[in-house]
Order: sequence, then C-alpha cells, then structure tokens
Amino acid sequence: MSIFSACLMCLFMASASGDERPNIVVMMVDDLGFSDIGCYGSEIETPHLDALARGGMRFSQFYNTAKCHSSRVSLLSGQYCIAAGDVALANAVTSAEVLRAGGYFTAMTGKWHLNKQPTNFGFDRYFGHLSGACNYFTGDNTFRLNGQPWKVPDRDFYTTVANVDYALEFLGEARQTNKPWYLYIAFNAPHAPLHALPQDYAKYKGKYDAGWDVARTARAEKQKRLGLLPANLNVSPRPEHIPAWADMEPWRRAYESNRMSTLAAMIDRVDQEVGRLVAHLHANDELDNTLILFVSDNGACPYDRKRPQLDVEPTNGSISLADSTGWSWARNTPFRYYKQNQFEGGISTPAIVHWPSGLKTPPGSINDAPAHLIDVLPTLADLAQCEIPVSWPSRELRPISGVSLKPVLEGQSIERSEPIHLLFSKDRGLRDGDWKAVSFAGTTWELYNVAADRTELNNLAEEDPQRLAHMVQTWTDMARDVLHASPHAYAEVRPAKLPHTHREWTKFDGEPSRVNQKRKRIKPVSQSDIRARKNTALTIENDSIQLQFTGEDPGIAMDLRGGDLVDGPYRVSFDLRGGTKGGGELFYTTDPAATLPKANRVPFDIKADSNWQRVEIELPSDGRIYQLRIDVSSGPGQATIRKLQLGNSRNEVLLSWPSRIVQ
Repeated sequence: MSIFSACLMCLFMASASGDERPNIVVMMVDDLGFSDIGCYGSEIETPHLDALARGGMRFSQFYNTAKCHSSRVSLLSGQYCIAAGDVALANAVTSAEVLRAGGYFTAMTGKWHLNKQPTNFGFDRYFGHLSGACNYFTGDNTFRLNGQPWKVPDRDFYTTVANVDYALEFLGEARQTNKPWYLYIAFNAPHAPLHALPQDYAKYKGKYDAGWDVARTARAEKQKRLGLLPANLNVSPRPEHIPAWADMEPWRRAYESNRMSTLAAMIDRVDQEVGRLVAHLHANDELDNTLILFVSDNGACPYDRKRPQLDVEPTNGSISLADSTGWSWARNTPFRYYKQNQFEGGISTPAIVHWPSGLKTPPGSINDAPAHLIDVLPTLADLAQCEIPVSWPSRELRPISGVSLKPVLEGQSIERSEPIHLLFSKDRGLRDGDWKAVSFAGTTWELYNVAADRTELNNLAEEDPQRLAHMVQTWTDMARDVLHASPHAYAEVRPAKLPHTHREWTKFDGEPSRVNQKRKRIKPVSQSDIRARKNTALTIENDSIQLQFTGEDPGIAMDLRGGDLVDGPYRVSFDLRGGTKGGGELFYTTDPAATLPKANRVPFDIKADSNWQRVEIELPSDGRIYQLRIDVSSGPGQATIRKLQLGNSRNEVLLSWPSRIVQ
C-alpha cells in the first residue's frame, strides 16, 4: 500500500468513527531490571506504576533486544534492528510516521540514540538528547528542541523531570489540533551515570546495607506472591563472579550500598514523573481512552566502568557512580545474566499496559504470552486503524516481524508465524514456543525448556541435540534471511569457557578512590595511526590532516585494536573543508574480527564549499570500537580535516588525531 492510500484509509476510518481512536503513550526506561519496580517484586517505592498495573495488565514474558539502541529500533519499527537498517532506519518506517500519516499528532521526549533526529522520522515535536547517555544534571551538546540545538540550563535541571515537563507542553499543543495524539517518552534513567536528585537520594540512603543476597531473596519471594512466577520456580543462584555480601570488606559494602541507593532514587523519580503525567491526563479527561505502555530497553547493566568512590553523595552533576554487576544480578531477579546477554536477565523486563476503555482483561491480570518490542508498531497501527505502508520515499522497506497484541488486550491469544529471534553483537538466542536456545558471547549453544525452567538452570543440549540443532538452524536462517545480517554475525560458535566472564563486570579486587579518576595523557601518535586508503595521499600540516584524492574509493582509516578503550556509545567529530558534496560516509565495527566496510555505516552530509564545516556523528553502539573509516570524497579531489576526535556520550575526548588522549 502506498503512503497516499494508507493516509486516505486511516483518515476515512477516523472520520467514520468520530475519531474516537485512543491517545497513545509509550514510555521506555533505560537499563531497568525485571524486578526493579514494585509490581514486579521490588522494594523501591513505585506507587504510580503499581497503580497502572493494578488497573491494567502486566506481561511476565515481555522481551527486548538486550541493548539500548537496538531495542529503540525494534520499538519504533516493528523489525529486528539489523533488518530495519540499524540506527539509520534505512529499511523501516517508524510508528510516528505511520500514526502521523493517519491523522495523529506525534511527539517525543528523551533519549534518541539513533541517526539524525526524531523530527526526521515522523515526530511533530521533540525534546531530548540524541546521545546514548548523558549527565542528568548538566546534559550534553546533543540536546534538541524541535530539531534545533537546545542549551541545558546551568541549574535546576534533571533529565527525568525535563522529559515530562516537555511532554506536558507538547500535549497542550496536541489538544489545539483536535487530533488524537501519540507521545513517546524515552527516559534515560536508570542508565549510568548514576546520580540522583538530593531529595530522592535521601529517601534511600542506607536502605541497602543488608546487601544483594537479602534483596534478591526478598524480591523473588514477592514475585511469587504476586503471581509473576510459579511458586515452585527455582531462582538462579548467585554466580561465581559475584561474592557473598558478608564476604566483602566493609568499605566495599558501603560503596555498593551507595550505588543501589542511588539507583533506587533514580527509579523512584521515574515513578514520580509517571504519576505527574497520569495526573495530567486525568485532569484533562483523557486517561480513560489513553493507551499507556511502559517498557524497558534491556535488563540491568553490569558494566562497571569506574573505580570505587567512597564518602560521596552522588546528588549533583559533578559526582556520579558506575553500574554494579552485583546489584544487576539482584535487579534481574530471578534470572541469570544481564544487559547484552540473551539469557532472560538481559531480555525480559517489565511491560505494563493501561487502557480503561480498551482493555478487556481483568484489572491487575498477568499475561504469560511471550511478546517482544517488535510487536509495538503493529499493535499501535492496529489500534489506531492505520495501515503500515510497504513503500516510503528514500527507503527500501522490509516486512515487519512483529505481530499485533490487540488480541491479547482483548483477552485472546496470538499466534506467530516464526520464533522470536534474539541477537546483539555475539550474544544469540531463539525463543520458539516453550523452548529457548541461547549462546553467551558466541560460544556453545545451550537449550532450555523455559515453560518448566524459566531461570535457565537445566541445560538440555546434550539430552535433546536434534531439537537444539533444528533451533540453531532456524536461528541462522532468520539471521540471514529476515535480519539480513552479515555472515560474521552467524558464524560458527566457539567452545564455551566456563564460568562465563566479561572484562567490564565488577572486579572485586579493585582499590577504592576518594577522588574522580583523572585523564591520562600519553605522547602524540604518529601519522601512521591514520592510514590513507587507496587513491588517497595523506600529509599532516599544522595539526591538520591534508588529503589528496586521485581515484575511486578514497578515505582514511584508523585501527583502534591496540590499547585500552572504553565501550560506547561514541561520538566522532571533526572540522572539514572540501570533499564531495552530499557524499560522506563513516564505517565502524565493534567486532574485532570484522573487516571494514562490512560493518556499521553512517552517512553524513558534506557541503563541499570553501568554508569549514563542523561534522558530528553519533555511534550508538554500546560495544567497544575496533576500527573506524571516514570517506569524504567519492573520487578525485581534496579535503582538509582538523580537530578529529573520538569521544564518549559525556563529551569527554577518548582519542584525537594527530595527537591522542586516553581516558
């Protein structure tokens, strides 16, 4: 169906029904574990989310992609991330584009983490940051308001609050249009950096001194009382890489308690802002016919990227803490593993639906049907009575993989034509009915009957090798034919090394610090750190990179496989003069075995005039970058590049050329 036909159909159906279609709110939080809110087992005070669950419905098996940007792609597009064109969304339409074509007013606030801006993908209004993470108090330079740069105030700013401030402002504008509206709020909480508003932090200070063993046991017991888990479920035990709370030194227990107090305060603040939004809808007589969907992009994050800091209160923009592997284990109760892993701890998170006039299920019910973020777009299109187009200008659309959850909202069941595919980086999984195959970081496949063993404790790979082989083949076929993934993404797995480890999980033999870790400067790198590609001559003059292009496929490349470098997301920035108009491309890979350009591609515009042009490119991948390539010309010509830098999402410089700074 063409765009024009889809628009006509939506508008006709809206007119015929008096446009009583629901308003829609989709809220996504960042790095929230399965048990992190009260109605999923937590001790954290989340009365407003709990009230939505009591009046609505909860999913017990709602899946994401286990990673930040890929979950956002799936939520918006109804496709798996790679199939949709990754952060460029080159093979997809977004829910905002579909609903706006059907007569909806569309608005977004919060974290984007994809290419370009939300206003390029169907959102009439946008406030938030384009980066993957930022300081909650001071923000970063990627903040935008309706497509234009927006300066973060010097005081009285906190992103979680600001997201709802602007959401309410946009709803006021939506009401002036007399259209139904679609609002997407992408909270960056409780993603690191961990720092909370003082009043929220004070509420939880000292509340976690008993430790993660006690907290996890209490959460699991509450989950069983709530009916989220079977009463006879075996909760996954504490893994080898996390010590018992009682076995740690007093200073470390104090530090870890402080980290969880901060996380709890950040989650509490999300709930308070959700309550403010719900109260606003109620005051405007909109709550009854507003579909509210609350989800998370992945499970709790285990990546501990700072030295321990003692005697600090992280309640301002100058002091923040890193994520904790130990508390991530507790926050993902009752499951194993974490963000990025395709075990249940990485991919299974809270999902609440509230819609008084539309839900046909008993209030407070729990639905055990497996669902996924790819189901959001088809569900919204179904409820908004809009067709999903099969063509779109400047994009080659691929079929969606999600299914509409409308039958579930009406108390019925759904059927899928294919299993749920799970992939991020080297972590793999397939959910097919009651069975699940899963691979940790591209190592030996494991097999679980999740109907009887949701916590993945009894590996049946040796007992049922034929089933596992069939599921692995299905996973591989889907990776190739549905996702259109590169062959390295479905290469043969390697033998597992047990127990599983990760270089960024908390190392419990580290030493504490009472001051923030400072940057280390090392000597400038030589010109050889930038490699001229074929048909390119490179010289360095006065801290500028001079490039002369003599043929096709010119450019520069940087090999970053040596030395230490933190994981992404990243930002590449430089000043450019010259090049070919409109033809810039950046390639990067977070797979050390991949060869450019067979990796991630990010196009960017080039003006190619005699003036300096500032180029800033977001690399939303959370993995560690290994290679980088920049093309600024498609043929003969010349260009000058200066101030070439690789930074993180907090505007800190990690590498610069022709000199290097390492954090």
